Amino acid sequence: MLIKQNLTRRSFITTAGAAALASTVVEGAAEAPASTALKIIGVSCSPRQGQTTASAVQTALDAAKTVDPRIQTELIDLGGLNIAPWSPKPPADDMAGILPKLKDPALGGLIIGSPCYFRSLSGLAKCFLERLAPLREPRMVLADKPFGVVTVGAFRNGGQEMTIEQIQAILLCYGMIPVGGKAPAFQGATLWNSGGDTLAQDTLGLDTAKKLGIHVAEVALLLASKTK
Repeated sequence: MLIKQNLTRRSFITTAGAAALASTVVEGAAEAPASTALKIIGVSCSPRQGQTTASAVQTALDAAKTVDPRIQTELIDLGGLNIAPWSPKPPADDMAGILPKLKDPALGGLIIGSPCYFRSLSGLAKCFLERLAPLREPRMVLADKPFGVVTVGAFRNGGQEMTIEQIQAILLCYGMIPVGGKAPAFQGATLWNSGGDTLAQDTLGLDTAKKLGIHVAEVALLLASKTK
């Protein structure tokens, strides 16, 4: 075998070492386990099952799924469910089937949706958020997870931003991280039910829901990468 004259002992060792390292990297990549899935759960806190608030939250979830194949989503529609407010001895109701989903280690973030009633969050939203109390003690289960807020009002400025702030204030008590969307969804998603129980004509509002969903997914992935 002919060896070039300029192949010194040092260059030979360097070349061989680089080849061995490359081989190790390739083999390691082949053996690496599949990436862990992250779940974004959306909760529609409207007493009207399957209506505009649920549709708005689903729009945000659909956008979140486009960010990365690891993102999985689930919509929980509280419409028609029986959820009482918090009490020292909460009754047995539909909250029992929801809390385990929020304790899932795969949970990466939340998207909470509420209609605006009297420029405020719905009573159902307040009950649901209060009943998350078991996730605070003995451990802050939701701490350091991102969340976004989706709101639907009967008018373009029907209290959507105020409702977002109210929900953010509550979830901060659970140690969660509030996430807005990118312009124009700075605080969150603000949609307008212009009549007929449809959001189809509210292109601006639907855009805010999509941008919020995308940003929640992005932040969830970023935080998950930092905990590895």
